[in-house]
Amino acid sequence: MLVAMTAMLVSVAELSNILSVLAVLICFCGMVLFIMRNMTVFWLHGEELMFGSSVHHVQPRIPQMKMMKVHIPFTFKLQETSKSTYKDVQYTVSSQVPYTLQAFWGVSIRELHLFLWRPWSVIDSAARQNRLLHGHYQRIGPCIRDGAHSEWQQTMTLPTPSLDLGTPPRLCYPLVIFLIRDNPGTLHPDETVALINVVHIKDSVCTLPTSILAQYLKQANGQLSCLKQLYLATGNPLSYEEDDRPVPVDDPCSASMWSSAGQQLCVVCQYFPLSRALLPCRHTCVCASCFAKLESCPMCRSPITSYFCIRSEEYLPETDLHASPSKPEPITQWIQDRLTDFLGFHR
Repeated sequence: MLVAMTAMLVSVAELSNILSVLAVLICFCGMVLFIMRNMTVFWLHGEELMFGSSVHHVQPRIPQMKMMKVHIPFTFKLQETSKSTYKDVQYTVSSQVPYTLQAFWGVSIRELHLFLWRPWSVIDSAARQNRLLHGHYQRIGPCIRDGAHSEWQQTMTLPTPSLDLGTPPRLCYPLVIFLIRDNPGTLHPDETVALINVVHIKDSVCTLPTSILAQYLKQANGQLSCLKQLYLATGNPLSYEEDDRPVPVDDPCSASMWSSAGQQLCVVCQYFPLSRALLPCRHTCVCASCFAKLESCPMCRSPITSYFCIRSEEYLPETDLHASPSKPEPITQWIQDRLTDFLGFHR
Protein backbone atom coordinates (compact mmCIF):
# COMPACT_ATOMS: atom_id res chain seq x y z
CA MET A 1 0.00 0.00 0.00
CA LEU A 2 2.78 2.39 0.90
CA VAL A 3 4.62 1.59 -2.33
CA ALA A 4 1.48 2.33 -4.39
CA MET A 5 0.99 5.67 -2.64
CA THR A 6 4.62 6.59 -3.26
CA ALA A 7 4.36 5.70 -6.96
CA MET A 8 1.20 7.78 -7.31
CA LEU A 9 2.78 10.81 -5.65
CA VAL A 10 5.81 10.50 -7.92
CA SER A 11 3.51 10.38 -10.98
CA VAL A 12 1.61 13.44 -9.78
CA ALA A 13 4.89 15.31 -9.22
CA GLU A 14 6.13 14.39 -12.68
CA LEU A 15 2.80 15.47 -14.21
CA SER A 16 3.01 18.75 -12.30
CA ASN A 17 6.46 19.38 -13.73
CA ILE A 18 5.19 18.66 -17.23
CA LEU A 19 2.25 21.06 -16.77
CA SER A 20 4.61 23.72 -15.48
CA VAL A 21 6.84 23.30 -18.52
CA LEU A 22 3.81 23.49 -20.84
CA ALA A 23 2.61 26.64 -19.07
CA VAL A 24 6.01 28.24 -19.44
CA LEU A 25 6.11 27.31 -23.15
CA ILE A 26 2.64 28.75 -23.75
CA CYS A 27 3.56 31.98 -21.95
CA PHE A 28 6.79 32.16 -23.93
CA CYS A 29 4.98 31.71 -27.23
CA GLY A 30 2.44 34.36 -26.26
CA MET A 31 5.23 36.79 -25.33
CA VAL A 32 7.01 36.11 -28.62
CA LEU A 33 3.78 36.74 -30.55
CA PHE A 34 3.18 39.99 -28.66
CA ILE A 35 6.74 41.19 -29.32
CA MET A 36 6.54 40.28 -33.00
CA ARG A 37 3.27 42.14 -33.40
CA ASN A 38 4.72 45.32 -31.95
CA MET A 39 8.32 45.07 -33.11
CA THR A 40 7.62 46.95 -36.35
CA VAL A 41 6.05 49.81 -34.43
CA PHE A 42 8.97 49.85 -32.00
CA TRP A 43 11.49 49.91 -34.84
CA LEU A 44 9.67 52.64 -36.74
CA HIS A 45 8.76 54.91 -33.86
CA GLY A 46 10.91 53.82 -30.92
CA GLU A 47 13.79 56.11 -31.73
CA GLU A 48 11.47 59.04 -32.30
CA LEU A 49 9.61 58.38 -29.05
CA MET A 50 12.82 58.03 -27.03
CA PHE A 51 15.00 60.70 -28.59
CA GLY A 52 12.72 62.75 -30.78
CA SER A 53 13.11 63.06 -34.52
CA SER A 54 13.01 65.72 -37.21
CA VAL A 55 11.89 63.19 -39.83
CA HIS A 56 8.73 64.42 -41.60
CA HIS A 57 6.41 61.56 -42.49
CA VAL A 58 4.61 62.40 -45.72
CA GLN A 59 0.94 61.60 -46.03
CA PRO A 60 -0.36 59.27 -48.80
CA ARG A 61 -0.17 60.49 -52.37
CA ILE A 62 -2.17 63.70 -52.92
CA PRO A 63 -4.65 63.43 -55.81
CA GLN A 64 -4.40 65.63 -58.89
CA MET A 65 -7.42 67.64 -60.02
CA LYS A 66 -8.16 67.42 -63.73
CA MET A 67 -8.48 70.94 -65.12
CA MET A 68 -9.70 72.06 -68.53
CA LYS A 69 -7.92 74.87 -70.34
CA VAL A 70 -10.36 77.68 -71.23
CA HIS A 71 -9.60 80.73 -73.35
CA ILE A 72 -11.04 83.95 -71.87
CA PRO A 73 -11.34 86.78 -74.44
CA PHE A 74 -12.35 89.43 -71.87
CA THR A 75 -10.57 91.13 -68.98
CA PHE A 76 -12.22 93.37 -66.38
CA LYS A 77 -10.63 95.03 -63.36
CA LEU A 78 -11.33 97.98 -61.08
CA GLN A 79 -9.12 101.04 -60.86
CA GLU A 80 -8.64 103.33 -57.84
CA THR A 81 -10.85 101.16 -55.63
CA SER A 82 -10.00 103.24 -52.55
CA LYS A 83 -11.65 106.26 -54.20
CA SER A 84 -14.56 104.49 -55.91
CA THR A 85 -18.05 105.76 -55.08
CA TYR A 86 -21.44 105.36 -56.72
CA LYS A 87 -20.70 108.58 -58.63
CA ASP A 88 -17.29 107.52 -59.86
CA VAL A 89 -16.58 103.85 -60.56
CA GLN A 90 -13.40 103.52 -62.63
CA TYR A 91 -12.67 100.24 -64.38
CA THR A 92 -10.52 98.86 -67.16
CA VAL A 93 -11.84 96.50 -69.81
CA SER A 94 -10.26 94.77 -72.80
CA SER A 95 -11.50 92.24 -75.32
CA GLN A 96 -10.16 90.12 -78.14
CA VAL A 97 -13.60 89.88 -79.82
CA PRO A 98 -16.51 92.24 -80.55
CA TYR A 99 -18.65 92.51 -77.43
CA THR A 100 -21.46 94.27 -75.60
CA LEU A 101 -21.01 95.74 -72.12
CA GLN A 102 -24.21 96.06 -70.09
CA ALA A 103 -24.30 97.33 -66.47
CA PHE A 104 -27.07 96.96 -63.87
CA TRP A 105 -27.37 98.62 -60.44
CA GLY A 106 -29.05 97.03 -57.42
CA VAL A 107 -29.43 93.49 -58.81
CA SER A 108 -31.30 90.80 -56.87
CA ILE A 109 -28.75 88.20 -55.71
CA ARG A 110 -31.15 85.29 -55.98
CA GLU A 111 -32.47 86.18 -59.43
CA LEU A 112 -28.98 86.82 -60.80
CA HIS A 113 -27.77 83.32 -59.91
CA LEU A 114 -30.94 81.69 -61.21
CA PHE A 115 -30.51 83.60 -64.47
CA LEU A 116 -26.84 82.67 -64.87
CA TRP A 117 -27.61 78.94 -64.66
CA ARG A 118 -30.02 79.10 -67.59
CA PRO A 119 -28.92 77.75 -71.00
CA TRP A 120 -26.78 80.06 -73.09
CA SER A 121 -29.47 80.29 -75.78
CA VAL A 122 -31.86 81.85 -73.23
CA ILE A 123 -29.25 84.39 -72.04
CA ASP A 124 -28.23 85.23 -75.61
CA SER A 125 -31.86 85.79 -76.62
CA ALA A 126 -32.46 88.05 -73.59
CA ALA A 127 -29.34 90.08 -74.46
CA ARG A 128 -30.45 90.56 -78.08
CA GLN A 129 -33.88 91.76 -76.90
CA ASN A 130 -32.39 94.05 -74.20
CA ARG A 131 -34.15 92.03 -71.50
CA LEU A 132 -31.20 90.88 -69.39
CA LEU A 133 -32.35 90.48 -65.75
CA HIS A 134 -35.61 92.15 -66.72
CA GLY A 135 -37.47 93.32 -63.61
CA HIS A 136 -34.75 92.24 -61.18
CA TYR A 137 -32.63 95.39 -60.93
CA GLN A 138 -33.19 98.92 -59.64
CA ARG A 139 -31.34 100.96 -62.27
CA ILE A 140 -29.91 100.14 -65.65
CA GLY A 141 -26.43 101.38 -66.51
CA PRO A 142 -24.74 102.12 -69.83
CA CYS A 143 -24.85 99.71 -72.77
CA ILE A 144 -21.66 99.86 -74.83
CA ARG A 145 -20.97 97.92 -78.04
CA ASP A 146 -17.40 97.80 -79.23
CA GLY A 147 -14.95 95.73 -81.20
CA ALA A 148 -11.75 94.07 -80.09
CA HIS A 149 -9.36 96.43 -78.31
CA SER A 150 -6.62 96.51 -75.69
CA GLU A 151 -7.10 97.84 -72.16
CA TRP A 152 -9.39 100.85 -72.06
CA GLN A 153 -10.17 102.76 -68.86
CA GLN A 154 -13.75 103.95 -68.37
CA THR A 155 -15.82 105.65 -65.67
CA MET A 156 -19.37 104.68 -64.70
CA THR A 157 -21.79 106.89 -62.74
CA LEU A 158 -24.95 105.75 -60.96
CA PRO A 159 -28.10 107.26 -62.51
CA THR A 160 -30.44 109.08 -60.12
CA PRO A 161 -32.23 108.48 -57.82
CA SER A 162 -29.96 106.60 -55.43
CA LEU A 163 -30.11 102.89 -54.75
CA ASP A 164 -32.01 101.23 -51.90
CA LEU A 165 -29.81 98.25 -50.94
CA GLY A 166 -31.03 97.89 -47.35
CA THR A 167 -29.00 96.82 -44.33
CA PRO A 168 -26.55 93.89 -44.23
CA PRO A 169 -26.98 91.07 -45.01
CA ARG A 170 -28.23 92.60 -48.25
CA LEU A 171 -30.32 90.88 -50.87
CA CYS A 172 -28.95 92.97 -53.76
CA TYR A 173 -25.57 93.40 -55.41
CA PRO A 174 -24.64 97.07 -55.90
CA LEU A 175 -23.34 96.61 -59.47
CA VAL A 176 -23.28 93.78 -62.02
CA ILE A 177 -21.51 94.19 -65.37
CA PHE A 178 -22.01 91.78 -68.28
CA LEU A 179 -19.44 91.39 -71.06
CA ILE A 180 -21.17 89.39 -73.81
CA ARG A 181 -19.65 88.20 -77.06
CA ASP A 182 -21.37 89.66 -80.14
CA ASN A 183 -22.42 87.39 -83.01
CA PRO A 184 -20.96 84.20 -81.48
CA GLY A 185 -22.16 82.14 -84.46
CA THR A 186 -21.06 78.51 -84.45
CA LEU A 187 -18.54 78.23 -81.63
CA HIS A 188 -16.90 75.30 -79.94
CA PRO A 189 -19.02 74.26 -76.93
CA ASP A 190 -16.15 75.12 -74.55
CA GLU A 191 -15.76 78.64 -75.96
CA THR A 192 -16.32 81.51 -73.50
CA VAL A 193 -19.28 83.69 -74.54
CA ALA A 194 -19.79 85.92 -71.48
CA LEU A 195 -17.97 87.30 -68.45
CA ILE A 196 -20.16 88.46 -65.56
CA ASN A 197 -18.60 90.74 -62.93
CA VAL A 198 -20.20 91.34 -59.51
CA VAL A 199 -18.92 94.55 -57.90
CA HIS A 200 -19.30 95.78 -54.33
CA ILE A 201 -18.99 99.52 -53.73
CA LYS A 202 -18.16 100.81 -50.27
CA ASP A 203 -20.80 103.00 -48.64
CA SER A 204 -21.74 104.29 -45.17
CA VAL A 205 -23.83 101.19 -44.37
CA CYS A 206 -21.61 98.42 -45.72
CA THR A 207 -18.03 99.59 -45.19
CA LEU A 208 -16.26 96.68 -46.86
CA PRO A 209 -13.68 97.97 -49.38
CA THR A 210 -14.77 98.37 -52.98
CA SER A 211 -13.86 95.17 -54.82
CA ILE A 212 -14.95 92.57 -57.33
CA LEU A 213 -16.95 90.05 -55.30
CA ALA A 214 -17.06 87.39 -58.00
CA GLN A 215 -16.48 86.79 -61.69
CA TYR A 216 -18.37 84.12 -63.64
CA LEU A 217 -17.63 82.59 -67.03
CA LYS A 218 -20.44 81.39 -69.26
CA GLN A 219 -19.53 78.93 -71.99
CA ALA A 220 -21.41 78.12 -75.18
CA ASN A 221 -22.37 74.71 -73.80
CA GLY A 222 -24.14 76.39 -70.86
CA GLN A 223 -21.42 75.62 -68.30
CA LEU A 224 -21.06 78.28 -65.59
CA SER A 225 -17.71 78.63 -63.80
CA CYS A 226 -16.55 80.90 -61.01
CA LEU A 227 -13.11 82.42 -61.54
CA LYS A 228 -10.68 82.01 -58.65
CA GLN A 229 -7.38 83.80 -58.15
CA LEU A 230 -4.07 82.01 -57.98
CA TYR A 231 -1.50 83.35 -55.54
CA LEU A 232 1.99 83.32 -57.01
CA ALA A 233 5.04 83.29 -54.75
CA THR A 234 6.85 85.89 -56.85
CA GLY A 235 4.10 88.49 -57.05
CA ASN A 236 4.27 88.42 -60.85
CA PRO A 237 1.63 87.00 -63.20
CA LEU A 238 2.28 84.08 -65.44
CA SER A 239 2.97 85.12 -69.00
CA TYR A 240 -0.25 84.93 -71.00
CA GLU A 241 1.74 84.36 -74.17
CA GLU A 242 3.52 81.39 -72.61
CA ASP A 243 0.51 79.18 -71.98
CA ASP A 244 -2.49 81.25 -73.11
CA ARG A 245 -4.05 81.05 -69.66
CA PRO A 246 -5.04 84.24 -67.82
CA VAL A 247 -4.20 83.85 -64.14
CA PRO A 248 -5.16 86.70 -61.75
CA VAL A 249 -2.53 87.42 -59.11
CA ASP A 250 -2.99 88.67 -55.56
CA ASP A 251 -1.11 88.72 -52.25
CA PRO A 252 2.41 89.15 -53.63
CA CYS A 253 5.18 87.90 -51.38
CA SER A 254 8.50 89.56 -50.76
CA ALA A 255 11.19 87.76 -52.73
CA SER A 256 11.12 87.27 -56.48
CA MET A 257 12.94 84.26 -57.87
CA TRP A 258 13.47 83.98 -61.60
CA SER A 259 15.67 81.71 -63.66
CA SER A 260 17.97 83.00 -66.36
CA ALA A 261 15.28 82.04 -68.90
CA GLY A 262 12.70 84.22 -67.12
CA GLN A 263 10.84 81.34 -65.44
CA GLN A 264 9.52 81.65 -61.91
CA LEU A 265 11.31 79.23 -59.61
CA CYS A 266 10.08 76.91 -56.88
CA VAL A 267 10.25 78.53 -53.43
CA VAL A 268 11.61 75.31 -51.90
CA CYS A 269 14.49 74.23 -54.14
CA GLN A 270 14.83 77.49 -56.13
CA TYR A 271 16.03 75.38 -59.06
CA PHE A 272 13.08 73.94 -60.99
CA PRO A 273 10.30 76.22 -62.33
CA LEU A 274 7.11 76.26 -60.28
CA SER A 275 4.40 74.24 -61.95
CA ARG A 276 1.73 73.20 -59.43
CA ALA A 277 -1.14 75.10 -57.80
CA LEU A 278 -2.04 73.80 -54.35
CA LEU A 279 -5.62 73.38 -53.17
CA PRO A 280 -7.52 74.66 -51.31
CA CYS A 281 -5.20 77.63 -50.61
CA ARG A 282 -4.42 78.18 -54.37
CA HIS A 283 -0.77 79.10 -53.76
CA THR A 284 1.30 78.41 -56.87
CA CYS A 285 4.79 78.08 -55.49
CA VAL A 286 6.36 74.61 -55.92
CA CYS A 287 7.73 72.31 -58.59
CA ALA A 288 6.75 68.67 -59.06
CA SER A 289 9.93 67.39 -57.40
CA CYS A 290 9.44 69.30 -54.15
CA PHE A 291 5.68 68.70 -54.15
CA ALA A 292 6.26 64.98 -53.60
CA LYS A 293 7.90 65.79 -50.24
CA LEU A 294 5.18 68.11 -48.92
CA GLU A 295 1.92 67.66 -47.07
CA SER A 296 1.29 71.34 -46.30
CA CYS A 297 1.70 74.53 -48.29
CA PRO A 298 5.14 76.14 -47.78
CA MET A 299 3.58 79.62 -47.98
CA CYS A 300 0.63 79.41 -45.56
CA ARG A 301 1.11 75.96 -43.91
CA SER A 302 -2.44 74.86 -44.70
CA PRO A 303 -2.89 71.13 -45.51
CA ILE A 304 -2.75 70.17 -49.18
CA THR A 305 -5.84 68.20 -50.24
CA SER A 306 -5.24 68.22 -54.02
CA TYR A 307 -3.45 70.13 -56.77
CA PHE A 308 -3.44 70.90 -60.49
CA CYS A 309 -0.68 71.69 -62.96
CA ILE A 310 -0.37 75.15 -64.50
CA ARG A 311 2.37 74.23 -66.99
CA SER A 312 4.08 71.19 -68.43
CA GLU A 313 6.72 69.40 -66.36
CA GLU A 314 9.21 68.12 -68.93
CA TYR A 315 12.07 69.12 -66.65
CA LEU A 316 11.57 65.93 -64.60
CA PRO A 317 12.09 62.33 -65.75
CA GLU A 318 8.89 60.41 -66.42
CA THR A 319 9.61 58.02 -63.56
CA ASP A 320 9.85 60.89 -61.08
CA LEU A 321 6.51 62.31 -62.13
CA HIS A 322 4.47 59.15 -61.80
CA ALA A 323 6.37 57.08 -59.27
CA SER A 324 4.37 56.28 -56.17
CA PRO A 325 6.25 55.53 -52.97
CA SER A 326 6.10 51.87 -51.99
CA LYS A 327 7.88 49.91 -49.27
CA PRO A 328 8.67 46.20 -49.33
CA GLU A 329 7.04 44.04 -46.70
CA PRO A 330 9.36 43.98 -43.66
CA ILE A 331 10.77 40.60 -42.60
CA THR A 332 9.24 41.06 -39.16
CA GLN A 333 5.77 41.23 -40.72
CA TRP A 334 6.40 37.99 -42.61
CA ILE A 335 7.60 36.20 -39.47
CA GLN A 336 4.64 37.55 -37.51
CA ASP A 337 2.16 36.25 -40.11
CA ARG A 338 3.77 32.80 -40.17
CA LEU A 339 3.75 32.54 -36.36
CA THR A 340 0.15 33.70 -36.20
CA ASP A 341 -0.85 31.02 -38.70
CA PHE A 342 1.11 28.36 -36.80
CA LEU A 343 -0.60 29.15 -33.50
CA GLY A 344 -4.03 29.15 -35.14
CA PHE A 345 -4.92 32.84 -34.62
CA HIS A 346 -6.86 34.87 -37.17
CA ARG A 347 -5.02 37.68 -38.97
